[in-house]
This record gives sequence, structure tokens and C-alpha cells, in this order.
Amino acid sequence: MKISGFTIIRNAVINDYPVVEAIRSILPVVDEMVVSVGDSEDDTEGLIRAIGSPKIRIVHSVWDPALKTNGTVLAVETDKAFRQISPDADWAFYIQADEVVHEQYHAAIRQAAEQHLADKRVEGLLFNYTHFYGTYDYIGDSRRWYGREVRVIRNDAAIRSYKDAQGFRKTDGAKLRVKPANASVYHYGWVKNPQQMLTKMKNLGRFWAGDKSPDEHPLAAADVFNFDDYDSLEVFRGTHPAVMQERIARQNWQVDIDVSKKRFDKPKYRFLYWVEKLTGKRFFEFRNFRLV
Repeated sequence: MKISGFTIIRNAVINDYPVVEAIRSILPVVDEMVVSVGDSEDDTEGLIRAIGSPKIRIVHSVWDPALKTNGTVLAVETDKAFRQISPDADWAFYIQADEVVHEQYHAAIRQAAEQHLADKRVEGLLFNYTHFYGTYDYIGDSRRWYGREVRVIRNDAAIRSYKDAQGFRKTDGAKLRVKPANASVYHYGWVKNPQQMLTKMKNLGRFWAGDKSPDEHPLAAADVFNFDDYDSLEVFRGTHPAVMQERIARQNWQVDIDVSKKRFDKPKYRFLYWVEKLTGKRFFEFRNFRLV
């Protein structure tokens, strides 16, 4: 069985992406790691080369500035990277530049991939998600944060990245048939100091803005990012991946959040939140996949 990892990255230094940690977190699971480096304004390629793993293969790409609506360019670049993996790979493990896999899940991921290798009905493996917000101490616990998504897929030309690259579908739009990976992805995209978070959001916002000018960005007049825009958070009680420890130790900001305060804008979301807390089930959840 062969597993190829793949990811896309552009301007990792400017936007302070934990892409090094992301890549290192799945290196023990994959047999090769394809990193598609976009046309960056910083030394993103040097950052990736410094990882120093013989498994890493860097490819280059130019991001199309015309695809700057609804995150379309992210899906296009993800598909381009997917097509660069080795033809003899059985599975492809996609990791985004702000996602990290805890080492405690490595064995389970390999086991799930091996278990379902011969069952061609299974087109992907489904991961649980933990979304951090503000600092490394808080996680989102509401429906605002997607709870599960596909990150390991068959090496199948009929599979494509979906919308803004959150997940995958077939070329005809059909949802992938998946089995649980029995593992979680830790998403750190919303953890930065307030100034760096603002910079990232403005830069990333260009890929959703279409023809709007930078002055029309909702955060155009802001000096720092306001972390008060959440509906519900809770304190993280677990452990972070080993590859994140050095980054966490460098945290030089604090965000004070009262997790007892809930800010749901509609009564139905408050109701469904408490139903989930009582039952452990997320009813009426959007699923970008089909469990088999």
C-alpha cells in the first residue's frame, strides 16, 4: 500500500501559516509528500526545503488571479497538486497549510487505509475536526464549525476538490463514499496574534472578493482583528501535536474569552446547540460525503 501526501501553499511567511507543522505532522504516514508552491512574494519555497525530508517533492504553480471568487483558485490549485502525486499511489492524503494531525492518530490512519484498500466502494476516509480560535486554548463547539471532512482519497482521476477546497466530490458532483479514519485534524487557521490575523484575512479575502477592490473588504478600515465574532467556544482540554509545541511556545498575545457567553444570532441555532450537547449528535448536519 502506498500513500502520497499533497498540499498547496503560497506566501506562507507573510501569512504565518503553520505549513511546516502541517507537513511534518503527516510525514510518518505517507510514502511521499508533494508540496505545490505557488508564486509567492516571500521565501515559502525555502521554508519547505528547510524541512529536509527526502519524502518531500516540491512542484511549482502560478495561481490564476482571475479565479478570485468564492475561493475557486484554492480548489483549482488543490486539483493541480493532486495530479502530481505518483501514479502508483493507492491513497492521497490532503493536508491544508493550517491543519495538523496529532501523532496519536498515525497508526489508526494507516490501519484504516489498509483495511479499506481492497474495497473499491470506499473512495475516501473521513476525519473529525477540532477548530482552534484566538489562542491555542479555545475551540469552536457550535455548528458554525464543520465537524467532519474527507482528507484521504483514492488516487482516482474522477475525484476533484470541491468549491473552496474544503472537501472533495466526484467530477459529476456525487459525494464520495467514505469510511471513518478514526482520527482528527486540528485546524489552527484562526490562531494568530490580532495584527497577523488581520493581515491574513485581508490577503486571503482576495480569493473570495471577485472584482471588488481592497477598499471594499469588510476589514479594510480595521487596525487589528476582533476575536469577538464567535457564537460559542469552549476550553480545549486535550494535548496539542508534538510538531506544534515550538510554535505554541512562541505565542506572545492573549485573547480573553468568556466561554460561558453564547452569541447565537438565531434561536434555532441556540436550540440545536443544546440538543447536541445533551445527545452528542449533530442533527441536520450538512454532509459533504456519504458514509458506507
